[in-house]
Amino acid sequence: MAKNKHKRTLIALAVLLVVAAIAGMAWLRFGRAVSVPVAQAVQASVPQSVVGPGTVQARIPVTVAARITAGVREVHADVGDTVKRGQSLALLDDRDLAARRAVVGGQQAALARNLDAARAATAKAEAELGLARSKQQRDAKLLASGFVSQAVVDASDAALRAAAANLDNLRAAQAAREADLATLGQEGRYSEAVLSYSRIVAPMDGIIIARLAEVGNTATPGAALFRMVDPASLWVAARIDESVLSRVQIGQAASIRLRTGEVMPGKVARIARQSDAATREIEVDVAFDRAPAHFAIDQEAEVSIAVGDATGIVVPASALLRDRDGRPGALVVHDGRARFRALRTGASDGGRVLVLSGLSAGESVVVQPDGVRDGMRVSPAEAPAR
Repeated sequence: MAKNKHKRTLIALAVLLVVAAIAGMAWLRFGRAVSVPVAQAVQASVPQSVVGPGTVQARIPVTVAARITAGVREVHADVGDTVKRGQSLALLDDRDLAARRAVVGGQQAALARNLDAARAATAKAEAELGLARSKQQRDAKLLASGFVSQAVVDASDAALRAAAANLDNLRAAQAAREADLATLGQEGRYSEAVLSYSRIVAPMDGIIIARLAEVGNTATPGAALFRMVDPASLWVAARIDESVLSRVQIGQAASIRLRTGEVMPGKVARIARQSDAATREIEVDVAFDRAPAHFAIDQEAEVSIAVGDATGIVVPASALLRDRDGRPGALVVHDGRARFRALRTGASDGGRVLVLSGLSAGESVVVQPDGVRDGMRVSPAEAPAR
């Protein structure tokens, strides 16, 4: 009996300890007021922004391609190089083109000599025509005086016509030589132009972003050898939901966050007028105010476009939390207890958030809700300055 009585005593003590522990926990949770920092909901304005992902692009990407078929003999530029307009990027094999230009040059020289000869013959024929004209005039006067016969005058007339015909023939031959020389000059200029295509040069100031030319490769017309961009033309092609498009305007200030973490200022430069039928997004191009020192085409970025201020009830963003059902809200201090209240929120600047419904100006919310539960007794304390 004594043994059973001792056992019942131990059980009773254990029960008392459990009850005491539960009571202590209940007092800690519901009886003792916990000091928590609070802030009042106030009427204020919060900057609004439209945010969207995007990629770094060049407004005017340039592809440098060959205009002739030739082997690549030299390459003078590589990826990442900064080049100037007219700077040599590569040299193609130009031996056959140079030989063709030399042939045309030789033909021009030979034709120029033939033209000189034709001009000399024309000058001689002009002199002979002058002599024939003088003789014919003299014989005609002598015939009138009776010193020569008609046969002599007829011969002078025939000689004059022959001299004129010879001059016309030589002038036509000279004109043909001049036309041939002009045609050959055009061919020479064409040969010069084609020869110049063997030197691949930068069409603008910029940076090489891709090199597709290697010594020994065969370049063909239209095939890309280099790709380059002008850093001053860089922008982020962002994808913005079409539901907020009406709030975005050209010239609005924006913030660009690169994948590297670098944040740079920019402005809205262009708004597309074609929506993506699948995602219901529209491309908005945001230009950098200054080109980033380090960039890569197609690099991921995020833009935040400032679209004005929104006015209403504002609370610290740190006061927001979610209940067990995932509803957004805050712990509102009422009658000495923290009570969860579901809220509908709007714009946020990172530090403050606009409350669209669920809260009135002057009500207090727990600024740091971690560890504070719904229904817990709290003692409001001034929130630390932010």
